[in-house]
Amino acid sequence: MEQIPQIPKEKFKLVHDENNAEQEKISTPSLTYMQDVRRRLFKNKVAVVCLTLLSIIVLISIFAPVIAPHDPNAQQVTLSNLPPKLGNLNIPGMNGYQNMGGKMVDAYKQAGAPKGTSFILGTDYLGRDLLSRIIYGTRLSLVVAVLATLVDLLIGVPYGIVSGWKGGKTDTFMQRIVEIVSSIPNLIVVILMMIVLKPGLTSIVIAIAITGWVTMARLVRAQTFQLKEQEYILAARTLGEPSMKIATKHLIPNLSSTIIIQTMFTIPNAIFFEAFLSFIGIGIPAPNASLGTLLSDGQKAFRFLPYQMWAPAIILSIIMIATNLLGDGLRDAFDPQSSDH
Repeated sequence: MEQIPQIPKEKFKLVHDENNAEQEKISTPSLTYMQDVRRRLFKNKVAVVCLTLLSIIVLISIFAPVIAPHDPNAQQVTLSNLPPKLGNLNIPGMNGYQNMGGKMVDAYKQAGAPKGTSFILGTDYLGRDLLSRIIYGTRLSLVVAVLATLVDLLIGVPYGIVSGWKGGKTDTFMQRIVEIVSSIPNLIVVILMMIVLKPGLTSIVIAIAITGWVTMARLVRAQTFQLKEQEYILAARTLGEPSMKIATKHLIPNLSSTIIIQTMFTIPNAIFFEAFLSFIGIGIPAPNASLGTLLSDGQKAFRFLPYQMWAPAIILSIIMIATNLLGDGLRDAFDPQSSDH
């Protein structure tokens, strides 16, 4: 029987030497899911710009009493319809001059305004400072948006989870209610609320509360149907964990992306809904300002005093566009595969 030749030990090389150990080290640090979401979001420059703009608008609205240069409801009829003026700076369009009969006239001097008086965005037909009214109007519109979001979270999320979790006859019954509610136009609900209550913030919020949670409930229900078939949910049920604990510990954290993204689309819808109601005269009552009432007042004199409508229209457009683009950015951050489709 032949002997197998022995290979000398010198021919072998250790696999786990220092060089290989260095190569095997992970080059990037491990990230949690939320850290990865934040990294993807901040890589999206459009979303970051939108987030910055919205943060500035929200901060200005919160500190409105400090930032607003004048009382938004203080009337000075002698100083009505004054054009924008930025201090003593002679900037075209911001110097207080107005075209009257083909000639540029100092509107502040003609109105007998005290020396040093200036309104950055001009005044309205009652002599109220437009900048102050826009700041307070934006604040009120954001309050409507926050209340609409709370309704979505307090009604839509639990409703969707229960409907998706229970399934069967319970789900069928709950979805018939959703269909009935979604078939009622918001405008009719607002008009009915105005018959029962006075026109104002309360009637708008109740109208949103009655119909606004439906989309959130449907999205959460669809996601819950998918999640409850996952292994970790089935394992939790097998171990005998109560439904409430499974919902708070497993479902809601995994539904967070859907909830956050839908919230970002609820905010502009609520703001636009309030602006639309105030624009047609069944929203926020005078003298309180909202972006809708400012647009309504501005369009009456738009032909001769366009600045009264341009300023609130630009703010409303920025809020609407920024929230929608931020919502898209958040969707891509939470679900990178969605951006590939």
